[in-house]
Amino acid sequence: MPRSVDGWPPRWLTPVPAADVRRGDGEHCADFIEALCRVTKDSVAGGAGSAIALRGWQRQVLGHLLARRPDGRYRHRQALIGVARKNGKSALGAGLALYGLVMGPEGGEVYSCAGEKEQARIVFGTARRMVEMEPELADICKCYRDAIEVPATGSVYRVLSAEAFTKEGLNPTTVLFDEVHVQPTRELWDVMALAMGARVEPLMVGITTAGVRTDSTGSDSLCYGLYQYGKRVAAGEVDDPSFLMAWWEPGDAAADHRGQDTWRQANPGYGDLVAAEDFTAAVLRTPEAEFRTKRCNQWVSTAKAWLPTGTWAACADERPIPDGAEVVLGFDGSFSNDSTALVVVEVGDVPHIDVAACWERPPEAGQDWRVPIADVEDAIREACRRWSVREICCDPYRWSRTYQILEDEGLPIVEFPQSPARMVPATQRMYEAVVNRQVTHSGDPRLARHFDNCTIKTDQRGSRIMKDARNSPRKIDLAIAAVMALWRACAPVEEEKTIEPFAVWA
Repeated sequence: MPRSVDGWPPRWLTPVPAADVRRGDGEHCADFIEALCRVTKDSVAGGAGSAIALRGWQRQVLGHLLARRPDGRYRHRQALIGVARKNGKSALGAGLALYGLVMGPEGGEVYSCAGEKEQARIVFGTARRMVEMEPELADICKCYRDAIEVPATGSVYRVLSAEAFTKEGLNPTTVLFDEVHVQPTRELWDVMALAMGARVEPLMVGITTAGVRTDSTGSDSLCYGLYQYGKRVAAGEVDDPSFLMAWWEPGDAAADHRGQDTWRQANPGYGDLVAAEDFTAAVLRTPEAEFRTKRCNQWVSTAKAWLPTGTWAACADERPIPDGAEVVLGFDGSFSNDSTALVVVEVGDVPHIDVAACWERPPEAGQDWRVPIADVEDAIREACRRWSVREICCDPYRWSRTYQILEDEGLPIVEFPQSPARMVPATQRMYEAVVNRQVTHSGDPRLARHFDNCTIKTDQRGSRIMKDARNSPRKIDLAIAAVMALWRACAPVEEEKTIEPFAVWA
């Protein structure tokens, strides 16, 4: 998409029909902010007391956020806006909160939330100062320490912090979460989402920079979970028109964090709302991990990450594996809430990896969801019809019945127990192939996500990939299946199974 507006679009943007944007309230909200909201502190954006002048990319954010469906209702109920520090997040959030307070329904309840009350007061304090500086707002609003009230409509804007157990009974219309990445758990987010259920057009917006991937429970942090979910919606893996994500980050995860192109991609206000000279100075005195997180808006794992940053993306070659090609299939199966993966690797001097099929519990499914075994078996059969399958390598754990059925039908099943003796050399083979650009892949976002979720375990038997925690919701099954399949696809002739390559099966 050509950039007709500086700083737009972001790296990740969930789809919104242009017609929904046009019929929405984005322009009205932007006009409200520019007419009634003022700069509260001297900054690059302007002197204190001057009228806010929204940038084109900020108007685009509001247009997408406040889009309306053909039936006239707001399209979104939840949103995540991710942008690096010093790009005007607080002012935009404060203006949006005041718009919800003044222009929202009678009896509206607007809340600023954060991990700590002092953090929540940043956006609220900016909004209160805007009211105090604008006579038209001051005439209709009453300001208190932790609340702003509009007596004529009975609407109120309050500050909340992370003690979620005290928030039952609220009935919010607009919720602003500042710096979602510092939420200790997802409890407050879930409480507020549930509380909005009785409202006709509620909106909950998280405005944040990147942060840590895990929370205090060891699970995916709220912010990282929303980010991962938003990427799936943006990539078309999940159809959820009620969720919006606009997230700025470098297009190449391994981009030089010292480069101006990297800074521009992660900072739509670069050279405008945030001074270019500030980056030049900060990069000299800030550790790379912190600079990437706060200034480049990138997720930097504190775990023992497996692949070096950006190396997987550098191997992308978005081409399909042609029908009839000689391949190895890798299968990693589960039955319930984990994922089940079928990966295909084209045999050749530079093997090519793609996803044949993947089954993951849909977001709306309950905890009793089960993998459709018959569909899995049919997908394996279909892969054997499409390609010349040398082997189907799979861990015999739990799926022995399926393997026996398929082997009885003549399919080339090869057991690949995921023991250290097998997974250590297979993991090393994949690592070397990726780092040295000796393998390509289709660029499938599911495959990228599973590889990104891998961490490395090292003991006296060697290093192998694993989840970062036993019950982690992050899936790695496509990566495991790819590791197994690549190992077998690259096996020397003397190590190969003696069975003839399985020509198109019928």
